[in-house]
Amino acid sequence: MSLVHVTVPSLPRFSRLGWLMGLYGENFQRLERLLPIAVLRPGHYVSHSVEGLDLVVEVLDIHPYTLELRLSYLLDDPVTGQPDPSAYVRIYRDSRQAEVTHCYVGQRWQDVLGMHPAPRVLFGHRLRMNSFLNKWLEFLIGQGHAEHTLLASPDGAEEASRAACA
Repeated sequence: MSLVHVTVPSLPRFSRLGWLMGLYGENFQRLERLLPIAVLRPGHYVSHSVEGLDLVVEVLDIHPYTLELRLSYLLDDPVTGQPDPSAYVRIYRDSRQAEVTHCYVGQRWQDVLGMHPAPRVLFGHRLRMNSFLNKWLEFLIGQGHAEHTLLASPDGAEEASRAACA
């Protein structure tokens, strides 16, 4: 009796960097379902949803290949007065990726990680921030937020002063 050795091809392993890049791509796809990325201009927008809280979208800056914005609710942290939760997002239109550059969910990154975190710690934090955005975007879409619910905000001046403190 002879034994036949069968090799089963293994699945490719995802590195943490590959996982993060995948999150960036998913975040872009979800933002594309939520916002009219191609036609947004700097300013303040509000998306009204029947089932949830109003979403505030502040387009901070537009560059040839990138778009920078902040997503938040009309809720403020009682201690700092800053929108909570909020996420600052950089959208790379050419590579179809979106990353959270920083977010505020009660604490600043310096308070969480210290001033000089190790690269592994910083990378883990970026992974958590972008996972948070990924889940939040899916939640917002499920609440009914979409391109057609987004309107320019007439009271952008008040929100601009709030953003200047962030």
